[in-house]
Amino acid sequence: MALGFVRAARPGDAAEIARIQLSTWRTAYRRMFPAHILADLDEAYLARGWSDAIESAPSERHRVLIAVEQGDSSTQVVGFAAAGPADDQALAPEEPPLGPQVAAITDLLIEPRWGRRGHGSRLLAATVDRWREDGFATAVAWTYAQDEVMQKFLASAGWEPDGAGRALDVDDMLVPQVRFHVSLGAE
Repeated sequence: MALGFVRAARPGDAAEIARIQLSTWRTAYRRMFPAHILADLDEAYLARGWSDAIESAPSERHRVLIAVEQGDSSTQVVGFAAAGPADDQALAPEEPPLGPQVAAITDLLIEPRWGRRGHGSRLLAATVDRWREDGFATAVAWTYAQDEVMQKFLASAGWEPDGAGRALDVDDMLVPQVRFHVSLGAE
């Protein structure tokens, strides 16, 4: 495992988070989404969104965390996670609200070249620790049905599919998703 740590994102991290998001999507999801959709994503637009998420989070329970690889003479941001209370984005179609004790991951990405070094596990563990501090009882996360890597990662951490499904409409193409859940009870 690499030497690394997780910390809260700072406003100056927004551009790097956007770069990682774009790089990861263009690599990991190139067979899931039309090429022109991935090519047309605007890194500056994504950075503005991350800046807002970091500086103007909807609540104290919304967080953006980053994973950092620590080298001999430098550090590198290699991934990030965004999470908070489950809102409408966490719901399956026509599902009632999940309740105030349910948390949701909205993004958890490690740049592919930094994968398999423990960064995802550190991010997920730090996110779960904060959820427990905030009093959440369970958590959910949507994965793309074709994203076997993320599904195996979540399963290895004790998450299971909860039976909910939905599809994102991407340029008139439906991209199916499945939802995973986990209890946040004491380990």
